[in-house]
Amino acid sequence: MPYDRKPRDRGQVAIEYLGFIPVLLLVALAGIQLGLVAYAAQQAGTAARAGARAASLRQDAGAACADAVSSRLTVRCSPAVGSDSVTVTASVNIPKLFPGLGNYEASKTATMPLDH
Repeated sequence: MPYDRKPRDRGQVAIEYLGFIPVLLLVALAGIQLGLVAYAAQQAGTAARAGARAASLRQDAGAACADAVSSRLTVRCSPAVGSDSVTVTASVNIPKLFPGLGNYEASKTATMPLDH
């Protein structure tokens, strides 16, 4: 006989792969969540720069922040005007895949000189 296996050993590898699938799915979802964190941080930086640019030209920084990010994200901007510059901090809520993670934000700050 070319095969020296017992009939009860057939399918053992398939069962081992089935046991490993949840681990693979968890790692994949964690990678996607990490990508969402990076995306939110990038969007916060874009919103902060857009808000600072608008505030330096004496326009509405909040509207510029909101227009600069994806419509799926929630952004909050807080401008602080100094004597010769304006600083805007943008905070973007990080989307989450896992329901129990809590609410986290990515915050970025941008400073631009005031246009006199």
